[in-house]
Amino acid sequence: MDGEEMKKSYKEQSLRDKDFSNQDLSFTDFTKADLRDAILEEAKLMGSNFSEANLKGANLEGADLRWAFLKDANLTKAYLWDANLEKANLSGAYLREAVLEGANLKGANLSEARLWEANLEEANLSEARLWEANLWKANLSEANLKGADLRWADLSGADLSGADLEGTSLWGADLSGAKYDDKTILPISEEEAQQRGMEKI
Repeated sequence: MDGEEMKKSYKEQSLRDKDFSNQDLSFTDFTKADLRDAILEEAKLMGSNFSEANLKGANLEGADLRWAFLKDANLTKAYLWDANLEKANLSGAYLREAVLEGANLKGANLSEARLWEANLEEANLSEARLWEANLWKANLSEANLKGADLRWADLSGADLSGADLEGTSLWGADLSGAKYDDKTILPISEEEAQQRGMEKI
């Protein structure tokens, strides 16, 4: 969090495969650290700084990442099932094929994040900022996107079946090939959805 001093620093350190499971590492500095395949399951990481860190393939299942700073971090194929990322800053982060099923991303900043083919099934993205985010072929089925900002986002080929987009801004978003069903709550008319290339399944 702004104004909070980091309690511990692993800045630029090599921590590949390291096991931090269940540890309290809140307000720790992991800037540019190598955390590939690290295990941070159920770890307390509130307010920690992972700016430009490499978390490719890391296990962050159930981790507490509220208010964490993950700007430009590499989370490719990372496992974040049920992680709490409320109000976290993930702007510009790489999340290709990341598993965020059931994750709490309420109010998170995901502007310009790369979420190609990410699994966000049943994730809470309410009030999240996804401005210019790339969600190509992402799985957003049953996701809560109420009040999210998806202006200029790429949702081409994304699965929005059963998703709730009430009050969501889709201005300028690429919706070509995005899938929706009878349970999807859209902020635009079905006619506009189809005009913009969405496909009903």
